[in-house]
Amino acid sequence: MTIRTTLAAVAALALASPAAAEFALDERFTDADGDLVADIPTDESQLVDPDTLIFAYTPVEDPAVYAEVWQGFLDHMSEVTGTQVQFFPVQSNAAQIEAMRAGRLHVAGFNTGSNPLAVACAGFRPFTMMAAEDGSFGYEMEIITYPDSGIAEVADIAGQKMAFTSETSNSGFKAPSAILAADFGMKAGEDFEPVFSGAHDNSILGVANKDYPAAAIANSVKGRMIEREVVTEDQLVTLYTSQTFPTTGYGIAHNLTPDLQQKIQDAFFSFDWEGSALEEEFSKSGEAKFIPITFQKDWEVIRKIDDANGVVYDCN
Repeated sequence: MTIRTTLAAVAALALASPAAAEFALDERFTDADGDLVADIPTDESQLVDPDTLIFAYTPVEDPAVYAEVWQGFLDHMSEVTGTQVQFFPVQSNAAQIEAMRAGRLHVAGFNTGSNPLAVACAGFRPFTMMAAEDGSFGYEMEIITYPDSGIAEVADIAGQKMAFTSETSNSGFKAPSAILAADFGMKAGEDFEPVFSGAHDNSILGVANKDYPAAAIANSVKGRMIEREVVTEDQLVTLYTSQTFPTTGYGIAHNLTPDLQQKIQDAFFSFDWEGSALEEEFSKSGEAKFIPITFQKDWEVIRKIDDANGVVYDCN
């Protein structure tokens, strides 16, 4: 049986946990308009207009697969911006954030949970996400196991190992941590042994191959893996399904020139999905276009989850 929850669990944990500091950007950045993202520098000497734009998609098990998926889009971005665009395969959320913070990454898709850290510490300016044709968007966090694991409900995870992806992941760590504590009275290290796989596909494969008794994952990744026949539905059992969360947010380094930032946004919103490799891959999770978003509005639920977990965005 699948259980579904709402923000009530997060609110309950927020009452029981020390509150994190109010969301704030690193001192390197300014936010004069109060939209919670770094302003574009007004000092022209701080702006950059690179000969080659570096793009990175959120870390996955096999970055080479997604290099091919994104190539047609990157060719389109190159045409729109008049600048060469190169795919940068990142191995972790931390490495992706550090690359943008250090000026080595210009355009990126940061996963749901690492978006706030990228905004606060790396000057990331998210402006779009993928959505269905009707404009609906998002994914759910699932806690999964495998058939005959001996785990019939979430409470049965007690005393066993549970796989998370990374500490910056929303569905891979932060949301399940909040929900397990609030709804089930279960804390990592006390009631079960947490292990980290590094990526959602690693966790899903780990459960399918019976390496992990249970895992917290994004069901959008699971859907694409089933469509690609990397795993089969009968290898996995869903114990828990969360509310819907925003998916990967795409955006730009804050210090690119305003003209270049506008052209990059134009590239996202003018891309023709029909017949593209992007459509072939992401239609597996119901996505069909890019839609405008704001970090202030669309990531509010994620900031609440971080607050419930006592997260502080330490940029040092």
